Amino acid sequence: MLNKIRFLKEKFLEVEKEMLKPEVIADNKKYSELCKEYNELEPISIAYDEYAQIVKSIESDNELLEIETDNEMRSMLNSELDELKTKQEEMDEKIKLLLLPKDENDERNVIIEIRSGAGGEEASLFGGVLLRMYSMYAESKRWRVEMLSVNDTELGGIKEASVRISGKGAYSKFKYESGVHRVQRVPETESSGRIHTSTATVAVLPEHEEVDVEINEKDLNIDVYRSGGAGGQHVNTTDSAVRITHLPTGIVVACQDERSQIKNREKAMSVLKSKLYDYYQMQIDEEYANNRKSQVGTGDRSERIRTYNYPQSRLTDHRINYTSYNLDGFLNGDLDDLIASLSVADQKEKLERITL
Repeated sequence: MLNKIRFLKEKFLEVEKEMLKPEVIADNKKYSELCKEYNELEPISIAYDEYAQIVKSIESDNELLEIETDNEMRSMLNSELDELKTKQEEMDEKIKLLLLPKDENDERNVIIEIRSGAGGEEASLFGGVLLRMYSMYAESKRWRVEMLSVNDTELGGIKEASVRISGKGAYSKFKYESGVHRVQRVPETESSGRIHTSTATVAVLPEHEEVDVEINEKDLNIDVYRSGGAGGQHVNTTDSAVRITHLPTGIVVACQDERSQIKNREKAMSVLKSKLYDYYQMQIDEEYANNRKSQVGTGDRSERIRTYNYPQSRLTDHRINYTSYNLDGFLNGDLDDLIASLSVADQKEKLERITL
């Protein structure tokens, strides 16, 4: 590990030196690439310097202990050594995290798809709750939220919806949301006060604007139609909505949010590219495909990553045994603590795999 971080420290210094060359500064593309590499290596460089200083201090204190005869001074040195060794252990863990492979998609925009599962109209209403929750969280980060398509219901729920959230690091925050979300509450239409259990499935995709996926126009079936739904802002009077079917894979995307057919087509093609990228990646990496399938599941009540219990105001994430009794806060977009916990658990799991 030390050899690797030392190598990365040397690489950081080389990049730093290269960035100062006039010919590099004049080359915007080259300079931008080096800036990105510099920013990625800088935390590792800082960690290396801190670690090296701790090691140097430990060596110095050990040398003093060998020649020191005063008991009070020796006690002070031993106490200092204990503190330094604790800091060294902490730095070991920090460096391991820094050396973990980065998810190349973390900084990307994200496309979130929500579909009602088991539970009929109550499941659709819950899908609307999740859409609102994600939108409020994104807005708290000052990220842009764009509705791509929605199939809503008369009571204000959604059978399915697709939304794009644009902002640096959006995927890194939302990627843990893929799966089945279960709600336990008394529906407004339930006169007996009986608690119902319903589900909605969430799929999260990183947006790939420019991907190495060749799309042949002959493989596309493009339909235009009039925006529909229960009414309101999603209904249009012209055939501006666009549905694109990729015939070889059967992937279907739709966009109806814009009044312009051209803009809806552009958005739909962007989503299709991301879906195809994800599809082909799954073909290459079977393990990833199995993980994604197990995460999203079928929408059955028995499958879930998280439960929202309204009567007890309790939210439970079953993957990490996380429980909070601040359900209202979560539903209003306060997701930071949960996402941080999921991220830490993910890092811990990766560290354990490396150790093994």
